[in-house]
Amino acid sequence: MRPNEECEEIMSEELTVETEVATPIDADLVRALEAIILVATDPVPVDLLAQILGHPEAVVESLCASLAAAYEEAGHGFQLVRVAGGFRYQSHPDVSVYVERFILDGQKARLSGAALETLAIVAYKQPISRAQIASIRGVDPDGVLRTLQGRGYIDQVGRDPGPGQAVMWGTTPAFLEKLGINSVSDLPPIVEFIPGADIVEALEVGLRISKNDDLDVSTPEPISAPIEAEHDESGT
Repeated sequence: MRPNEECEEIMSEELTVETEVATPIDADLVRALEAIILVATDPVPVDLLAQILGHPEAVVESLCASLAAAYEEAGHGFQLVRVAGGFRYQSHPDVSVYVERFILDGQKARLSGAALETLAIVAYKQPISRAQIASIRGVDPDGVLRTLQGRGYIDQVGRDPGPGQAVMWGTTPAFLEKLGINSVSDLPPIVEFIPGADIVEALEVGLRISKNDDLDVSTPEPISAPIEAEHDESGT
């Protein structure tokens, strides 16, 4: 047998062996990947998955994408998604109404309107100081900031380099995880929540106090008539 033919035969045998063992190895890899993400309480980063599974990050990325597509095609009630820089399982948006009934029914520990407003300000304007939040909301936000920090949604992310070196606030990975987004850049544009010029103008017209209304409120009743009546009764 010629040398070239020997090399081709050896390579063919190696490829055959690799093909025979590829299927069980991939199956075990898939099972291990699913198990890790399933038991994790937080989204699992790709580099950590690659380190645990002993495969390159590109392989893990491809495998996660394939699994996500397979779950979606099969019509499962859950998804494999990338959230806050890692992968996790979460319920499918199509069944959110049932999940909300299960989780939120009777739940009392919900954020107040003030807390949600402050959280939105931090999310869209971060990093932002307490004084800047107060100037936007018009009230002292200290109590709300403590509540949001206690929930793990915001945290101190640095200090302002200017005078006083105020503490700057920003959102956390827990905030991204709660919203099911990978980064704050995935937040909907804030312009979607700003009313149009026609709505603002209508509000101004509705709240404006006319000069006539102002006069009706502030002008006292005339007092000359009662005084004249008293003079007539005295005969002077």
